Amino acid sequence: MATTEKDKKDAGKKDAGKKEKSGGSKKRQATQAAPAKEHTGVGQPAPEPRLRTYYAKTVRPNLAKQFGLKNVHEIPNLEKIVLNVGMSEAIKQPKVLDAVVEELGIITGQRPTKKKAKKSIANYGLRQGQEIGVAVTLRGARMWEFADRFITTAIPRIRDFRGLSTRAFDGRGNYSLGVKEQMIFPEINYDQVEQIHGMDITFVTTTNKDDQAFALLRELGMPFRGDDKPIVVNANQ
Repeated sequence: MATTEKDKKDAGKKDAGKKEKSGGSKKRQATQAAPAKEHTGVGQPAPEPRLRTYYAKTVRPNLAKQFGLKNVHEIPNLEKIVLNVGMSEAIKQPKVLDAVVEELGIITGQRPTKKKAKKSIANYGLRQGQEIGVAVTLRGARMWEFADRFITTAIPRIRDFRGLSTRAFDGRGNYSLGVKEQMIFPEINYDQVEQIHGMDITFVTTTNKDDQAFALLRELGMPFRGDDKPIVVNANQ
C-alpha cells in the first residue's frame, strides 16, 4: 500500500513529539541530578557583630577618657538585654502565648521561655503557677546584634517618636523602656500577626552608676530625649 502525504506528515509529527519528550525527560533528569549549591558562608566563622566592634574601637576609649578610668574592667559595658512580654489574655486563652513565643524568637533569634505567676490574684482569676508571660535573655553576639537592629532599625519605626526618656534608670546602671507594638521590628510580618502587644526591654550594664550607663547607651547610639539628664563626670570615681 502506498503511503500518502498525510501519513508522512503524521509520522513526522509523532517522531518530533517523541524527540521533544525524550529531550524534556533528559532535561528533568539533568535538573534533578544537579547538586544543590551551598550557601556562600558555609564553613566560614560568623562575622563579628558590628556594634561590638564599634564599642571596642570607639566607645570604650571615649568612656575611659570621659570618666578618667584607667582600668579596662572599670569601663561600663553591656552585660545582657532582657525582653519581657506580659499577656493578661493568657488567663483565659493560654494558646495566646504560643504566638508571642514565636514572634520573640523571630525578633531575637533565640527561643524564649514562658513565665509563670508567682502568686494567685482572685480579682483577675489568676492562679499561682499559671503561665502568664514570655521572656528571653540575650547575651554575647545575639545581644549585640539585637541592640544594633533595635537602635538603627526598630526605634526609627516608632510612631511619633520624640526621643527616649532619660529618667528610666533604676539607680544601679540599668535602663528599661516599654514598646507598645511589636510591629516596629521589620522581622514581623504584619499579615501574620494575630494580636498586637507591647514588651519591656531592659539593658543591663556592668556598672552600678546611672551616669556611666547613660553615657554608654548614648555612645552606642540610643536617641535620648534632649539629654536633659546631666552626666556627672568625676575623675576620682
